Amino acid sequence: MSPMEIIKKSQQGNECENLILGIEFGSTRIKAVLIDQNYEPVVSGSHEWENQYINGYWTYSLESIWGGLQDCYSKLADAYDQKFHNRLTTVSAIGFSAMMHGYMPFCEDSNLLVPFRTWRNTTTAQAAEQLTDLFQFNIPQRWSIAHLYQAILNGEPHVSQIRFLTTLAGYVHWQLTGKKILGIGDASGMFPIDAENQAYDQRMIELFNAKVTERNYPWRLQEILPGVVMAGAPAGFLSEKGARLLDPSGYLQAGIPLCPPEGDAGTGMVATNSVAEQTGNISAGTSIFAMIVLKDRITKVHPEIDVVNTPAGKPVAMVHSNNCTSDLNAWVELFHEFAGTISQEVSQSEIFEKLFQKGMEGEADCGKMLSYNYFSGEPITGLEEGRPLFVHMPDSRFSLANFMRMHLYSAVATLRIGMDILFIDEQVKIGKLLGHGGFFKTKNVGQSIMAAALNIPVSVMETAGEGGAWGIALLASYMLHKGSGESLQSYLSTEVFTGAPGSTIYPDQANVIGFETFLDRYKAGLIIEKTAVHWME
Repeated sequence: MSPMEIIKKSQQGNECENLILGIEFGSTRIKAVLIDQNYEPVVSGSHEWENQYINGYWTYSLESIWGGLQDCYSKLADAYDQKFHNRLTTVSAIGFSAMMHGYMPFCEDSNLLVPFRTWRNTTTAQAAEQLTDLFQFNIPQRWSIAHLYQAILNGEPHVSQIRFLTTLAGYVHWQLTGKKILGIGDASGMFPIDAENQAYDQRMIELFNAKVTERNYPWRLQEILPGVVMAGAPAGFLSEKGARLLDPSGYLQAGIPLCPPEGDAGTGMVATNSVAEQTGNISAGTSIFAMIVLKDRITKVHPEIDVVNTPAGKPVAMVHSNNCTSDLNAWVELFHEFAGTISQEVSQSEIFEKLFQKGMEGEADCGKMLSYNYFSGEPITGLEEGRPLFVHMPDSRFSLANFMRMHLYSAVATLRIGMDILFIDEQVKIGKLLGHGGFFKTKNVGQSIMAAALNIPVSVMETAGEGGAWGIALLASYMLHKGSGESLQSYLSTEVFTGAPGSTIYPDQANVIGFETFLDRYKAGLIIEKTAVHWME
């Protein structure tokens, strides 16, 4: 019996045979969503979490990973019980995704050798530079191979003990199914992919092995990386152990098929129907990144541009900025605290909406005010560490509207610097971008700011509000339908997004000019940020 026949048999007689579960580990929230046969969310659950800065690294503990996942799933299961008066015992398929990149090395006994080093770390500059030169292919600091090679350069003793290296999504999938695999999109953030062969680039694998051969490690790179799996392929089944890890209450049954685990970039492309050539999307939350599916190869190696892959294997130009909404969120929380101080009962979400809307009333250039949203380092602008800053001139027009508009601009400014390389230097053409993530939650605000910043139309679909959890659920659904041989691009366009409601905002030229003025000031003032990093400990 083939894997697909096993999947179909597993669905027969199930009371929830039309429901599919998607779970994504974001930077600040773990979210689960259950979708029906029409791809509509049925119930959802979430768990708030935060990374910790410990011993020089941004990390999440294993306890927080599993405790957060179980809490998130429990909330979804309770919501299902309340809505349908029945316990959730099975679904047709499950998909897991998570923030890409990072470093999770395991020993022969499957124990984590060092605490999880996330994408947010900017501690691998030496390794990234050397590997980029070796491969003649940009290796960003976030990538797993950069973390591995930096550990080698640092002489870290754990490296000789590595027997498996994976991402967060790959780790969770492995623990729930026993399969050491990754979807090709997530894998492309570990090590470069040969798009034609849809596997790790063999030439670069050999170059890396030769580079470290004198160190006599008991492994070769291809032996410790997870297997690469395309979207639509079966990727294992929920084990008894996995069922209890996900649902300690014991209701969830084993045997549910899982799709290949993916990264948040890939699920963002799926959630915005941006997997075809010359389509693109922007994900804006804790970090911000744009994904442009390429028609032609990038002509040069640019340290500001990653080349990764869609879940179907197509090459993608990725511009990634580590910092987006963290500083903005901190200021909103300050206003929320002030409201409580004066005994005003108002929710944080309402404050977000009011302040975002207030920002649209600000002057197009923010009244000569300036801020940097760098909680962590920012490779695009050459910062290894970050110091959030707010700076203004004595004659700046200091108003709440200008203040909020400034922070909205700051959230997207670094992305724009990277996008200029694609649009100007590489002459990449695209008609519009689709936005998703918390930055776009307040109607029209994030869209208008992004359209002005990039001088390109920006669309937001109503369904994209469910984000990556919905995207990975769609990939799990695609796995169940893949038997027909339909491509992911066709499946999304003809099955999922037919008539999907949404809105498009075109750049307002006055705002475009105002943002350019702000950006000139932003670039000139980077020396302030660099000085703060040097002097503020």
